Amino acid sequence: MRYARVRPSFISFLALISVLILDTFGAAPLSPAVRATFYPEKLAEMDDAINQAIADKKCPGGVLWVEHHGVAYHKAYGNRALVPRVEPMTENTIFDAASLTKVVACTPAMMLLVERGQVKLDDPVQKYIPEFTGDGKEAITVRQLMLHISGLPGDVETKTDWHGQQAAIQKACEIKLASPPGTRFRYSDINFFLLGEIVQRVTHQPLEVFLQREVYGPLKMRDTGYLPPRSKLSRIAPTEVVNGKPYRGVVHDPTARHMGGVAGHAGLFFTASDLARYARMLLNGGTLDGVRIFKPETVRLMTTVQSPDSIPARRGLGWDIDSGYSGPRGKIFPVGSYGHTGWTGTSLWIDPASQTFVIFLSNRNHPTEDGNVGPLRARLGTLAAEAIRPAPPPEAKAALPERCLVQSPKGAEQRACPAPEPSGAAKCRACHSRPPALDGIDVLEREHFAPLNGLRVGLITNHTGHDRARNPTIDLLMNAPGVHLKALFSPEHGIRGVMDEHVGDSVDEKTGLPIHSLYGKQTKPTPEQLQDLDALVFDIQDIGCRFYTYTATMGLCMEAAAENGKKYFVLDRVNPINGVTIDGPVRLGKGSFVAYHEVPLRYAMTIGELARMRNAEGHLKADLTVIPIQNWRRSEWFDETGLPWTNPSPAMRNLKEAILYPGIGLLESAVSVGRGTDTPFEVVGAPYISDTRLADELNRAGLRGVRFVPIRFTPTYSVHKGKLCGGVYILLTDRDRCRVVDVGLQIAETLYRLYPNDFQPQKMSHLLLHPPTLEAIKSNNPLGAIHALWRKDLQEFEKRRAKYLIY
Repeated sequence: MRYARVRPSFISFLALISVLILDTFGAAPLSPAVRATFYPEKLAEMDDAINQAIADKKCPGGVLWVEHHGVAYHKAYGNRALVPRVEPMTENTIFDAASLTKVVACTPAMMLLVERGQVKLDDPVQKYIPEFTGDGKEAITVRQLMLHISGLPGDVETKTDWHGQQAAIQKACEIKLASPPGTRFRYSDINFFLLGEIVQRVTHQPLEVFLQREVYGPLKMRDTGYLPPRSKLSRIAPTEVVNGKPYRGVVHDPTARHMGGVAGHAGLFFTASDLARYARMLLNGGTLDGVRIFKPETVRLMTTVQSPDSIPARRGLGWDIDSGYSGPRGKIFPVGSYGHTGWTGTSLWIDPASQTFVIFLSNRNHPTEDGNVGPLRARLGTLAAEAIRPAPPPEAKAALPERCLVQSPKGAEQRACPAPEPSGAAKCRACHSRPPALDGIDVLEREHFAPLNGLRVGLITNHTGHDRARNPTIDLLMNAPGVHLKALFSPEHGIRGVMDEHVGDSVDEKTGLPIHSLYGKQTKPTPEQLQDLDALVFDIQDIGCRFYTYTATMGLCMEAAAENGKKYFVLDRVNPINGVTIDGPVRLGKGSFVAYHEVPLRYAMTIGELARMRNAEGHLKADLTVIPIQNWRRSEWFDETGLPWTNPSPAMRNLKEAILYPGIGLLESAVSVGRGTDTPFEVVGAPYISDTRLADELNRAGLRGVRFVPIRFTPTYSVHKGKLCGGVYILLTDRDRCRVVDVGLQIAETLYRLYPNDFQPQKMSHLLLHPPTLEAIKSNNPLGAIHALWRKDLQEFEKRRAKYLIY
């Protein structure tokens, strides 16, 4: 989980003092479990934020519920009612859920029908509501309703005197589309009251009856439902006052009111404790107290990004993930967490990665619509994430470090830092370090492999596929409960990363699983290899360079998954050469195995982000899920992440070589780049080169962040094998300022000028894939003129790239 730095302040000091005073002088003290789970000063800041909002008349009161790994902090604040008389808020107050109805009523009802095969997401709505026709509505699917991309406007009119659910359906059938289906995200209540109607027509039951029987009853959500009885009226938080009387026990939403109080978009009432049971069930993969509501894959389906890549707003089925409505996520919970809000002042946000949820229920529109809890929701989301104490590892050697580690005075062992900040992404007060990054496999472990539960899996991996403790992904999936690992697929260099030639199929000695080579007779899984699988999982460390072939393997496997109807999971990994520096020309012309993606030589994306781009721009329509990284900043190089280095391939032995590779790798068919030496990609040479002359010429060029040292070496492999070569050793003096593609191009231009009969620039063409740049090298054009050739395409790439970034 990612945390943000919290600066000590007078406010946070007062908050801590307030906790101590309350604990000392009679207010309910924090339990040992709560103190062990949360920082008390952060909980106090949450209290203060809510009380300040009440004082500022943003809401009359509210109920907070924060829970992490089953340990909860919950509390009532302020007043439940102000009109006609003041009533104090209580934790058992029943709230008008407003649009939380969409995800606590309509979405679970629909997903139960989808899980049971009674409704299909890509069926047209007209299949279930035959009268839903005209103006292109025949093209609208159930999925588009759930994603708010149907093209329908936000709501139907409520000024005229109409009543009943069927009257609303008729209005939805008559209304004009605001945009073509599938082209734009537009939040719409119509979408969800149509979905509620589908539930009723398919089940032949009223929506409220179906939900009580299938969800609320089994989960023991005793105060949750539509049309609350009079016996509960005194506990219901009133909303807006109209004509001198507040709505109380009557839904505030005007459309739901016209429909009789039961609708898919609004009308539900609940308590914080009931909503906590519902959230807990989702975090547990669809099960609570031994009662299963959903299969884990159903929970995963509705709570992960399902919106098309062409739509900027990232939504699950019903749930919000990353859009203009994501305020309750705050500044720390990652994209991949999910939630929803309600007009009346309700909100729920759930973070599966940290097993945390935050509920804040208020009636901010009592007595008037002047209340506003938007900023408060965001503040509570941030504070909730900051409040979580890092869990102590059960075994120091194998644990994922949640806290920073510092050397003991003797330097002989590591111990937990004695004074970490409350927020884990912050720098520690004692040692000024941050928690290390977690790759996708680490996050998957934390989720107890829930996304893969029940699936027959094929794993595309090699020796770089391991967690922070270097446990191989093969072993982790083989031993994961509920995961059925059936086959392995290996990229270039083989499953162990030691081969430098084509690799054949084999059998893994440890697991007995078949290993299908994707760098031999075939580069893409065959239908026969996939027929007994439900999903492919990709976990390989890339290095952020276009012609490094692991990204081609990722793309080709995604193609195979899409063509054969298999799920595709990418366990994301950090880009070792950072995620901000873009360099080199965008590929021109057709792709190849060493240029699969239409990107620059250095594209500044993770392999998960690259997968999202390829899936969208290649129109693959793969069922893609990216398991995201945590605690990584785009600007970080690999050695700033705390992750263990594993040579991605035989000749890629350290980070410096990975940094230089996008430029020096361009030359490897024309000269020796050190393959077969101890310093591949750190040296360049050939038998015909004068080492001193080349070093002088290159240093005179004045490239930033790099110097060149004359050297002689004899490679034992690849170009000029066994021959004494003159050349240069590349001394990287400032990796942040060095444009490594320029280094490769400057070397090429210099060699062609000095040795036109020996150096052949055309041997760079299959990796460079930019003919104008190749011609500019031959013409001895300056680097500035070469950069101008790339500028327009790079600007377009940056726009394309922005749509797919996760971090």
